[in-house]
Formats: sequence, C-alpha cells, structure tokens
Amino acid sequence: MEELVVHVLTQYGYLLYPFITAWTFVEGETVVIVTGVLASEGRFRIHVEMLALAALTGSFFGDQLYYYIGRRYGTPLLKRWPSLSGRIDWAFETVNRSPAVFILSFRWIYGVRNVAPFIVGIAGVPRVKYLVLNFIAAAIWAHSFAWGGFFMGRKLEEWLGDSKWFVLGGFIVFMIGFGVFGAMRGRAKSAPKAAEPSEPT
Repeated sequence: MEELVVHVLTQYGYLLYPFITAWTFVEGETVVIVTGVLASEGRFRIHVEMLALAALTGSFFGDQLYYYIGRRYGTPLLKRWPSLSGRIDWAFETVNRSPAVFILSFRWIYGVRNVAPFIVGIAGVPRVKYLVLNFIAAAIWAHSFAWGGFFMGRKLEEWLGDSKWFVLGGFIVFMIGFGVFGAMRGRAKSAPKAAEPSEPT
C-alpha cells in the first residue's frame, strides 16, 4: 500500500486526491491511514484536510450508490451472498431498531461495513434521512482516519524512526489476513446450507 501511494505521489502527485476519492468509493480506510502517515513525514505536499475531504467524498458517494442499489434491486442481490446471512440478519434487526445509530456506526463495524448501505436501502430508510446521516458519518470517518494516520505517523516516527513502516506493513498484512480468514470461514459455514435440499412445497 505504501509503495502504491508513494508511486502516485511521485509520478502523478496532482492525482492524489482523485485517487483517494476513487479508492474510498469502493474500499476502506487503509489507504487513508497510509496517506496520513506519509503526510506526517513532510516528504510530500499532502494537506491532511484535503485528504479527509477526498476520503469523505469517495465514501459518501459510494455508500449513496449502494443504498440506491439496495432500494432498487433489494432482496435478489442478497441471495448471491449466502455466506453473509448471519451478519445480514443482525444488521436488519439493528437498522430496524435504531436506523440513525446504525447509519452513523456501520463504517466502524467489521464484516458489516460493505453490505450495510444495501441493507439500509432495502429496509426502506427515507432518502433524505439517509443522505444527511451518511454525510455526517462519512465526515467523522474520513477525518478520524486522515488525522489519525497523521498523528500516528508522528508518534511512530518518534518511537521507531524508519522502522515504522515495518510495523504499519505488519498491521496491514494482519488486517488483510483477518479479512480473508473471515470470508473463508463464512463461506465454509454457508456451504452446508447450500447443499441442503429444499423442502417440498
């Protein structure tokens, strides 16, 4: 991740913020944290507030799109994700019980973040309500990780010097491995269910 961001900064520095916007449209916080750490070094002209704005824009519009897809196409899409059934059931219960809390918090919940906007759309949360809450949540999320990466980079530089990238690299690898393990475990659980014959009607 660091190499990718550094390459963009070195060769196409003017594309950094569009790159962050496009990445956060479909992905999560890793690229924001790494860029925030790079901003703390002073090697590149990275404005943390612009980084946060780019991340906010990508996250907000990405989740708006997924919300509308959920409203429009709904349940048929969920049938393609049998491995997510447990998390989806929990998310439906939560969004029906307290939609505002769910919308404001789902970006921080591992395993739910990517499907949450679909579920909110399927649950029928009003468009304007979701738009306002989604914007607030995206702003909090983007600023937290942009400035969090910046201050984390400062502290790691004090403690570890150049070795900080080994620590960050290990953390990123751990998170990717954790995500892959979770996905494989979910598929393993869903396989027996898919193999069960359907009951006669």
